[in-house]
Amino acid sequence: MSIVTLSDARDQLTDLVSRAEAGETIQISSAGKIVAQLTPARPAKKPIDIEALRRLTESLPYQETSAGEFIRTMRDNERY
Repeated sequence: MSIVTLSDARDQLTDLVSRAEAGETIQISSAGKIVAQLTPARPAKKPIDIEALRRLTESLPYQETSAGEFIRTMRDNERY
């Protein structure tokens, strides 16, 4: 992790962005205090396929016992 002053960051922005893109974290200081941080961007998450999720949940077997009974049975049988 590097610390760069605000005035140096203005002059070296292209280089700092390249370094962040490569995985480095750069902190920017002003008047001796850290005021900002330049970090690598996270990759975008894939959107959830709602239809595939719906098909999956519909294909799961229906549980006859209630959740409370199921947990109580697990607790009584010491299987938790």
